[in-house]
Amino acid sequence: MESGAKEEENVMGYNGNNVEKAKLQTTLAALLDDPILADVPKKPTLSDVDTLISLELGSAMRISILKLDGTSFDVAVMNSATVKDLKLAIKKKVNESEQSKMGHRHISWKHVWANFCLAHYNEKLLDDGAALQDFGVRNNSQVQFLPYVVSKGSGSHSRRRKHRFFHGLNKRS
Repeated sequence: MESGAKEEENVMGYNGNNVEKAKLQTTLAALLDDPILADVPKKPTLSDVDTLISLELGSAMRISILKLDGTSFDVAVMNSATVKDLKLAIKKKVNESEQSKMGHRHISWKHVWANFCLAHYNEKLLDDGAALQDFGVRNNSQVQFLPYVVSKGSGSHSRRRKHRFFHGLNKRS
């Protein structure tokens, strides 16, 4: 009889957890529908919440990203963020936006960053390790996408050679 009672408790406890989770999800959904919390993502992570709290406390900044089509969106990053942190925030925001609008859609970010770069007052943000504040990016700044064109002399991005096998044969001649 004791084992039957324990099984019933386990089932009741399991159902109780499901009820509590459902209540929590309902409460969270109601909170996220509030216009005051419009900047909170639909499925917030702990880091999203931390960044938004830091934004309210002044230790994070909101940056407006201007796309090539003239539209813009906002991302929040810490005051000590690097260019790489900004790129990750943009990637997350765009992927979340595209997912909610169009369902599953894959964006090749490798292709995006190979052909476009971010700029603040026409100064290109090319060094992923550089702090945003080094470029003058502050709270409520605007950063824009620009086509990324590398001059042939700089050599930072060499063009892919179609026939790599034959490339090494020319050096012996």
